[in-house]
Amino acid sequence: MGPGPLLALALALALALGGGGAAASGPHSLHFFHTGVSEPSPGLPAFVAVGYVDGETISRYDSETQRKVPRTGWMKANVEQQYWDRQTETCQNRQQIFFMNLDMAQKRYNHSGGYHTWQSMYGCDLLEDGGIWGFYQEAYNGRDFLTLDKDMLTFTAADAAAEITKREREAAGEPESLKHYLENTCIEWLRKYVEYGKATLERRERPTVRVSGKESHGLLTLSCRAHGFYPRSIAINWLRKGRVQAQETKWGSTVPNSDGTYHAWASIEAFATEKDEYQCRVEHASLPEPGLFSWEPQSNLLPIIIGVVVAVLVVIAAIIGFAFWKSR
Repeated sequence: MGPGPLLALALALALALGGGGAAASGPHSLHFFHTGVSEPSPGLPAFVAVGYVDGETISRYDSETQRKVPRTGWMKANVEQQYWDRQTETCQNRQQIFFMNLDMAQKRYNHSGGYHTWQSMYGCDLLEDGGIWGFYQEAYNGRDFLTLDKDMLTFTAADAAAEITKREREAAGEPESLKHYLENTCIEWLRKYVEYGKATLERRERPTVRVSGKESHGLLTLSCRAHGFYPRSIAINWLRKGRVQAQETKWGSTVPNSDGTYHAWASIEAFATEKDEYQCRVEHASLPEPGLFSWEPQSNLLPIIIGVVVAVLVVIAAIIGFAFWKSR
């Protein structure tokens, strides 16, 4: 890439998103993910840009529609059409920069054809203690290319090819521009977005937690599942005698539900004879304190139920038989 494109990108973002906003308590996040591909196909545009607040999609642009549009009701209701027009123009410019980046990377890595990707992700966070955090990263074919060190005002290059771009961008003053965007413009608009979607983003939905167990050959697989919680951030840990078993625990991804809540799980293997030593601890913003949950194996009632049903049927058959005999 030639010098200056990220500086132009940061300035365009600042112009499109500039302005103050109401205060918002943390933690909250505003993140953007952009992807460009060398060989687009139906359903896979050449360029896609998606914005998220607290993990919820708030906006999307792609090279097929050529428009940036809101993806939540509260963004659509609170942001005027002029904003989306400006953002559409900014994304169209960024799309061209992405194609330039992708072409540059293919040449530097001697990739004459085939399927290749260029990606960037950046954003800012409001922390629980009132602090702020920001990041900017780029990748080629899923591998790191450049990462911003905004404290040192430099880029970290992944290899020799990226080193060339690093020198060009640093000479153009892009680390300073990105630092200003991440610590000022991004934070201002994050506060504003949170105020727009406060009823949704700051609601609290308690998780429903279920612990299950499956025993096989003396080993017990314990699974702890949390359903229907909001916000997304949650900590599920298995404890043995009160101590976290991080290395022994397997975690699943936190996945959205159709109603806007999330679900997640964590599992661990234990000896069946030691099952009483294990507890699942769940920490979430909706809980006043961490919840502790244990596995309580259900007794096998099937043989008892079958026995009762058979006994009842025998009694009924006897009564019917006696009534029939008397009638004769």
